[in-house]
Amino acid sequence: MFIAIGFMVLGGILGYLFRKREFRNISKIITLLIWILLFILGLEVGGNPEILSGLTNIGMEALIITLAAVLGSAMAAFLLWKHINKKRKGFHEK
Repeated sequence: MFIAIGFMVLGGILGYLFRKREFRNISKIITLLIWILLFILGLEVGGNPEILSGLTNIGMEALIITLAAVLGSAMAAFLLWKHINKKRKGFHEK
């Protein structure tokens, strides 16, 4: 846990020090690294029999919570998008 927090702090410090530099293609690199992390997480979950056997116990409750979280996030994003666009239209009309 302390290692993860240390990496976060180190990343923040390096980001602060290099904030004026322009990094090209950084979003593509970040996306690639996230995909790699997700793949490794899938390997770990798929290779752990305790987690796999526990999935059947979680069942419908986990599905409902997941769907509610996804739908709630999508609704919040949509409402925020509408609110931002409404403000932009009002700003341009003045």
